Amino acid sequence: MPHAEHPLPHPKPQSHGIEAALVLMAVIWGVNFSVVKYGTQVMEPIAYNALRMLLGATVLLAMALARPAARPASRDLRKLLLLGVLGHCIYQVLFINGIARTRAGTAALVIAASPAMVALVARLFGHDRLPWRAVAGIGLSIAGVSLVLGGTATTEGASHLVGDLMILAAVGCWAFYTNWLVELTQRVDAVQVAAWTLVGGVVPLAAIAAPALMRVDWGAVAWLTWGAVLYSGVGAMVFAYLIWYRGVHLIGPTRTSMFGNLQPVVAVLVAWVVLHEVPTPVQGVGAVTVIGGLYLSRK
Repeated sequence: MPHAEHPLPHPKPQSHGIEAALVLMAVIWGVNFSVVKYGTQVMEPIAYNALRMLLGATVLLAMALARPAARPASRDLRKLLLLGVLGHCIYQVLFINGIARTRAGTAALVIAASPAMVALVARLFGHDRLPWRAVAGIGLSIAGVSLVLGGTATTEGASHLVGDLMILAAVGCWAFYTNWLVELTQRVDAVQVAAWTLVGGVVPLAAIAAPALMRVDWGAVAWLTWGAVLYSGVGAMVFAYLIWYRGVHLIGPTRTSMFGNLQPVVAVLVAWVVLHEVPTPVQGVGAVTVIGGLYLSRK
């Protein structure tokens, strides 16, 4: 896996266009928490996740193969496939099993630790500088997540806390995955990055999920479940991921990940309406801190 020995070039200036796209990405992923929560209630979590990832990988691979001139060099292709195991297999196993054990809104608030983790790893790799505003935003994110974990332990019980900790472990995987990708996104087309990393993750995940997939009664799968698979497979894993990789290329991993702080706000509101998960005071405080963190971290 690549490791930057020297700082990469400073990210290109951000534009209103990429900011608007990243807000849309955050909304798609925020809604996806409730979609995935529903899917894992009607189908085994590992089976549902493998199904949506297979769909997403098929769409992205078709897009990538339609552009043969943009195909990455063999060395880069091997790196993308290997990174996909971390960013799409290990991450997704932790994410899907974590969200099945906790509330959708709470899981989204834990995911709010992603920008802080990405920024700290980026600083370690020399990819991004951390001005005081970014440091303040990271501090707010960490404080918000700490409140959420403490509130879960007090009000929801040990099983929900285990789910939250699995989500937090997934955040760590995502931070290293994103930063290891920075160098590749500077020379490899975003569609190719998205496609080949997803293929690298879905192959081992499909093998793990094979027994669960064989247990699915396909004839009994409702149309709403297929709709959930379509949304979380194409919307969240194709469209939103392409925006993410474009953001990493244009404005760097730290600033891109900060827009992910909008996810928990969207997720909590949608889970309240769709899943009847009434927000707790702790979640309210957490939502305020992540919005504050996003504001402070913007340059």
